[in-house]
Amino acid sequence: MVSANRLTTMSEITRRRRAAGRVSTKLLGVVVAVLVTLAAIAWWAGARQAASNARTERSTCPLPALPAGAVHAGKVWVPGGRFELGDTVYREEQPLRDTTVAGFWMDRTEVTNEQFAAFVRATGHVTTAERPVDTAAHPGLPPELQQPGAVVFTMPNDVQGRGDLTQWWRYVPGASWRHPGGPGTSIEGRGAWPVVAVTRDDALAYAKWAGATLPTEVQWEWAARAARAAPRPSHEQPREANTWQGLFPVVNSADDGFVGLAPVGCYGPNALGLFDMIGNAWELTLDAWTADHASASPPDAVPADLRRGASAQVVIKGGSFLCAPNYCMRYRAGARQAQDADLGTSHVGFRTVLLAPGP
Repeated sequence: MVSANRLTTMSEITRRRRAAGRVSTKLLGVVVAVLVTLAAIAWWAGARQAASNARTERSTCPLPALPAGAVHAGKVWVPGGRFELGDTVYREEQPLRDTTVAGFWMDRTEVTNEQFAAFVRATGHVTTAERPVDTAAHPGLPPELQQPGAVVFTMPNDVQGRGDLTQWWRYVPGASWRHPGGPGTSIEGRGAWPVVAVTRDDALAYAKWAGATLPTEVQWEWAARAARAAPRPSHEQPREANTWQGLFPVVNSADDGFVGLAPVGCYGPNALGLFDMIGNAWELTLDAWTADHASASPPDAVPADLRRGASAQVVIKGGSFLCAPNYCMRYRAGARQAQDADLGTSHVGFRTVLLAPGP
């Protein structure tokens, strides 16, 4: 039989535990409230800093002169070699694949608004984002997505998890390379910025006009590694690149001096003299998207769907100003991502390569 004193003691323990539980619940509520308040303050401070930086951002960054007698203006030579394609951070970067690549010439910067405008003036090219949407290729689209436009990043005040990308991405009718943020925005005074909101077909049309082509994934990655087989580049967020500082997508401290895109050449080049291979704008490649390197096409092969011009997803490389350690660690040469071939976005551009003899 349990004594009365024992029952009293057990009742007291139960009472104290319940009281402690109430205190803990209240304390937890206070802690959560404090964290929410701190997060709001951090977002507000980050937003103010980002806005301040946006007012003082440089409109151009001087590029060093090319060597006297440069064979192909604006391009640098990338010697051939052998390396392990890929990386080990995300599944789609694997398995590492032993790869050989021949030498080629590559634009030392991303194609700029000024360069793309010259192409449009010369050819009359109308970009995908400026043309009516092909509803036969995309049946069932709601009316707002059937209008010409592009996808635009918009920094949210708050997010409910990071699974719903529409919290910071919007399809904006009227957005295009001329109006990368949508109607009311322009590229006036931003001739040195990378052209964005262009598709694979737009990039290929520009490249053909320039007597060049788009790089394959192999060529792009080899160039980003400065034609070095080893050691594998660091997985740390790079300093000499335009990436996201802060808690993506709600806190952008813009420590690198730019809230969004930066003019080309504002960060140091790699050992070959190539600028912005990492960060700033994702870059289109010639390759169709595959889930991993095990199912990828042979090196330097032109995928059949690209020859047919069919709608598909293509590989983009290099990350952008939106890549952050807490969300998108793709500011690496071996990183890769899928991009709809016929959809322009405000963080994807390109550069071209020329298959010609070396210097």
